[in-house]
Amino acid sequence: MKFAYAPAPERVRPQLRERYGLFIDGRWTAPKSERYMETINPADETRIAEVAYGDAQDVDRAVRAARKGFERWSKLSPADRAKLIYRIARAITERSRELAVLESLDGGKPIRESRDFDIPTSAAHFFYYAGWADKLEWALRAQRAPEPIGVCGQIVPWNFPLLMAAWKVAPALACGNTVVLKPAETTPLTALALAQIVEEADLPAGVVNVVTGDGATGAALVDHDGVDKIAFTGSTEVGKIIQRRIAGKGKRLTLELGGKAANVVFADAALDQAVEGIVQGIYFNQGHVCCAGSRLLVEESVHDDVVERLTNRIRTLRLGDPLDKNTDIGAINSRVQLEKIRELVRAGIEQGATLVQAECELPARGFFFPASFFTNVHPSHRVAREEIFGPVLAVMTFRTPDEAIDKANNTPYGLSAGVWTAQGSKNMWVAQHLRAGVVWCNTFNKFDPSSPFGGYKESGFGREGGVHGLREYLKHA
Repeated sequence: MKFAYAPAPERVRPQLRERYGLFIDGRWTAPKSERYMETINPADETRIAEVAYGDAQDVDRAVRAARKGFERWSKLSPADRAKLIYRIARAITERSRELAVLESLDGGKPIRESRDFDIPTSAAHFFYYAGWADKLEWALRAQRAPEPIGVCGQIVPWNFPLLMAAWKVAPALACGNTVVLKPAETTPLTALALAQIVEEADLPAGVVNVVTGDGATGAALVDHDGVDKIAFTGSTEVGKIIQRRIAGKGKRLTLELGGKAANVVFADAALDQAVEGIVQGIYFNQGHVCCAGSRLLVEESVHDDVVERLTNRIRTLRLGDPLDKNTDIGAINSRVQLEKIRELVRAGIEQGATLVQAECELPARGFFFPASFFTNVHPSHRVAREEIFGPVLAVMTFRTPDEAIDKANNTPYGLSAGVWTAQGSKNMWVAQHLRAGVVWCNTFNKFDPSSPFGGYKESGFGREGGVHGLREYLKHA
């Protein structure tokens, strides 16, 4: 079935500035570099706004402001810190519709996902950690009063810009730290909106600073001697570089990196439910998800049945304008990412896998790729080993639970996994043997602020979310 590109966008439009400066020491300021970058709408390639390019001088200004702000913020009573963090949470909730449109406009994700997941979950993290701010000693059962680390450099990716900022900023503030936030180059606008919210919430100057830029800006933040901790979410390659750069410098580090999650479907699973979970696992946010279920392991006896159901299901997914509330597959975040997806899909075909793709009319402008999956995939194929970070699934089979576990763990990554079976004991047994930080049973991509998230192996270390997320921002925790 083909669906034409017929925009019916959300009518709410965020109030955009023509040009955004840096948010340092509680005020907006021009970059020392005097340089600005364009941020574009990936759905039609039009310019949205100009954003300041922060260089090493700007990073230095922000870190110094954060150090000064730390002297005040860390001495503020935990209850007063909680009140200010609650203000941020409430403001995100009050501006949720505007922020959802802004997130979809800048990042390309369907408005339904921004509206129903990204923004509410971002607010939920601020609410959750505001509640912990005056309960840290109880939470950690510490023998000594919990101490904040200091100035935290936080670098977030482009796939969930506001949510990843919330994951990092909220627990850091609750523990008494100050932050310098560096958003992704292609999706800076909701981080800048968060800076506006912080400004309106009357947090002390320097507590939250936002410096926009590119990889060089992030490197300057990582290298700065005034930063006590780095929290990074992004590619494994960059994570390894960061780890090498701070080695021996005494900085705390948490890394949430790439993934190649296995979604394991047994023959006794409720297959219609499993197919919905497969779709949610790989096509949510166009596959721009580090924990995406990008490897589907299906018990051999039901492989053909699952593939037929999945083929029929992806034909119903609507690709088009991210601001149309009926859109299921939005725009790929950038031209660079689209080319990477195309290159790996070509590699899959060349290595002998069979491509199944939803038939749909692609828009004339913008960066789009249809929902796709490969069958006849060998574990050595690139599509089975490399993180595609797009709406592309690799389907493989297994005969026994042991074989499923072996194939699921046959990856350098270890961020997440999914198990589908009607037997509770099998669910638990398989989950215990999967080397993954998060294992979902009969569901996928379910998140809660109280639940920790993080990986093993080349998927990074440290945890975000829950009480575990507090420990990452405290000394001696």
